[in-house]
Amino acid sequence: METISRESYLALAGLKKTAELQPIYEKYACVLGAEALELTLDGFHSAAENSDDRRSARALLEWEIESQAAKPLAALDEREIEFENSAVIRSPDGRVIQYQLAPIEIANTKDRTLRLALDKARAKLVKEEHAPIRLERLQREKDYIESLGVGGDYNASFEAVTGISLSMLAASCERFLRDTESMWNDTLPRVLKKSLGIKSSQAKRSDALALFRASEFDDAFPGNEMETVMRRQVLEMGIDPTADGRVIFDVGEREGKRSRAFCSPVRVPEEVYLVLRPHGGQSDYNTFLHELGHALHFAYASPDLPFEFKWLGDNSVTEGYAMLFDHRMQDRGWLLRYTSLGENRVGKYLRAAGFEELHFLRRYCAKFIYERALYSGEIRWAELPDLYVSLLTKATGFEYDAADAFVDVDPRYYSARYLRAWQLQSVLNEELTARFDVDWFRNPSAGPWMANELFAQGQRETAEEIATRAGAGTLSFQPLVRRIEALL
Repeated sequence: METISRESYLALAGLKKTAELQPIYEKYACVLGAEALELTLDGFHSAAENSDDRRSARALLEWEIESQAAKPLAALDEREIEFENSAVIRSPDGRVIQYQLAPIEIANTKDRTLRLALDKARAKLVKEEHAPIRLERLQREKDYIESLGVGGDYNASFEAVTGISLSMLAASCERFLRDTESMWNDTLPRVLKKSLGIKSSQAKRSDALALFRASEFDDAFPGNEMETVMRRQVLEMGIDPTADGRVIFDVGEREGKRSRAFCSPVRVPEEVYLVLRPHGGQSDYNTFLHELGHALHFAYASPDLPFEFKWLGDNSVTEGYAMLFDHRMQDRGWLLRYTSLGENRVGKYLRAAGFEELHFLRRYCAKFIYERALYSGEIRWAELPDLYVSLLTKATGFEYDAADAFVDVDPRYYSARYLRAWQLQSVLNEELTARFDVDWFRNPSAGPWMANELFAQGQRETAEEIATRAGAGTLSFQPLVRRIEALL
């Protein structure tokens, strides 16, 4: 895990042209063979329910299955990383733009004609070169997981090893989309007309990138002060933002660095990288906070935990901590203390933040419903792009491109982890507010409590168990709906 994590960090951070994964899988072949899988399955079936042995066995089984599937797909993964790091698109004005930079360039382009042309060039490259790689990977992963015989088809296998009910989550997502449809339809046309000067019928996915870039607030979120702001806030919360040097911030511009930020726990808890390629403005602050939540979680995990509770488990938990931090960008007190928005603009910014939150939740609900159909095998691969466009366009009001149907898929239902994390962070925010007041983010007692009560446990518990421990009956979207209504 350490070797793969380091290799992935170097490649995705632009420090290597590609990741050399196949030699790693060959070196450690003994832990990814039939005997290892059989041993892990036996451990899972023989462990007592609700015991730490069962938690350990479930986490190890999920990791073993994912790794067994990843091993034969390593060559494809290497090919994809190399493509992403080397591919370019050509702008209508003659510029050559790195493929990895395309989303940033599109978001920062105010000329709509040029923005649409850039996205058209990006989509053409995706359709011709990126999508075929991802489609092959999805097909082969699905076939391989199902061949292991863990739980029947792909979806049943996922439910068996994670304990997450895909049907219940899908029903919850469908309900959220219904419950917020009128609110979304009332808000979207006004925002599009005011911010971009277009009608709802004209809106494309590339317009969404420009809209949520929110460049009008850039002066309140200067890039050269971002790291200082984050360090100050965590220090005021009573803990070291670098966890005594265990967290390394990699937040500068570098050719080849992927545009999507990430946290890379190379050794837990000793060596954790926070990686961000600057887009500019509030989106960078939001992203930094998100990855900071991950980094602090991994870096403050107890070194005495067994491997599976430090590295594995329900990733809804670490995503919940990440979202707990990034949601400070919806917190009036945080914004007034750590940015220069000021009282005269903070209300306008919060309304924009509520709109963005509603958009992303609706997008991820639709994305999860699409991915469930994709992995079910009930719809032919050739028909999936049309379903993707239909579901995502209807949910968001922005027209999606069929070229992205296989690229815009989070591996192994990571969209489910995100959705559960959204729900978990709302529970944790209420718990922290009850304990340390509304400005818990600057309470010097809050950080040590989080480090000891939450981060130190790694991912031993599931998102539901942490929610129960925090006094919530269950995970749901209802607190999020109330919060969005208040922001709007």
